[in-house]
Amino acid sequence: MEFLTTYWNLVPVSLAQGAVYSLVALGVMIPFRLLSLPDLTSEGSFPLGGAVAAAMLASGFGVVPAIAGALLAGALAGCMTALIHLIFKVTSLLSGIIVLTMLFSVNIRVMGKPNTALFNYDTLFTKLLDADGGTPMTQFILVGAMVLTVCGVLYWLLHTELGLGLRAVGSNQIMARAQGLSSTSFVIAGLTLAGGLAALGGATMAQYQSYADVNMGVGVLVIGLAGTILGEAIWGRNTLLRQITAPVIGSICYFQFVALALSLGFRPSDLKLLTGLFVLVALGAPILREKMKSRKRNLRLIGTGNRHKRGPVPEKGRIVR
Repeated sequence: MEFLTTYWNLVPVSLAQGAVYSLVALGVMIPFRLLSLPDLTSEGSFPLGGAVAAAMLASGFGVVPAIAGALLAGALAGCMTALIHLIFKVTSLLSGIIVLTMLFSVNIRVMGKPNTALFNYDTLFTKLLDADGGTPMTQFILVGAMVLTVCGVLYWLLHTELGLGLRAVGSNQIMARAQGLSSTSFVIAGLTLAGGLAALGGATMAQYQSYADVNMGVGVLVIGLAGTILGEAIWGRNTLLRQITAPVIGSICYFQFVALALSLGFRPSDLKLLTGLFVLVALGAPILREKMKSRKRNLRLIGTGNRHKRGPVPEKGRIVR
């Protein structure tokens, strides 16, 4: 029963963290699902958003300008990845690696040091909750309201002409170009939007934990991918609304699994290993399931073919010609 008590105490914290990282999961979902492009920029734009927000708050800017600045910086990072991919004909995966590598130095330049503490500055949570930043449950409610607003805006945006074009390019670039759509413009728009969402998650996380660090983005991509895959397995993605809300649901559920693992005695250092194994299983399970179905189907066909080859069974005492 002790582990249940520990888990129950971790639930509010894990809910708040899951809500924050759901913004990153949305930023991961856009290139991977809507554009069908593998992209690693979120691992660099997440700490970039945290660094910009922390630097602006420490310089005396308000919460809203700090969040807006982080959003803009992340959007520029995503745009840079798209331009490298399109202009220099580098794969989107390598373009993201180049950008996130450069952003490590940019983040130190922005903050002037590897990390910035925000304990003595007003943040989103101290402004809207209380001087202590609120309880984990009130923090979850606040971030949850922000995430729902982002999902609503994203749902509206993807129903506009821009969003429909983006979805068409991600579905089939050749067909989209045949319809007169510029795949270049929509790839830039999609990666810019994804970078901005990941940076918004970084800015929120920096204010949630009251500090920003240049290494806070390590493993963020895998967490976002795990949340997206888990959400799609639970909620599905056969409609646009489900596709948008699946990463949010998956991120919250993923951090419940993290809380359960910690309550069972796993060390925090084991979480990266568990996350990697979880993503590996989630990616491999559908493939193995399809192979098993295909194997059973082939065995049935072979059995049916053998029955046809044997022909009719002759009756006793009668010769079949």
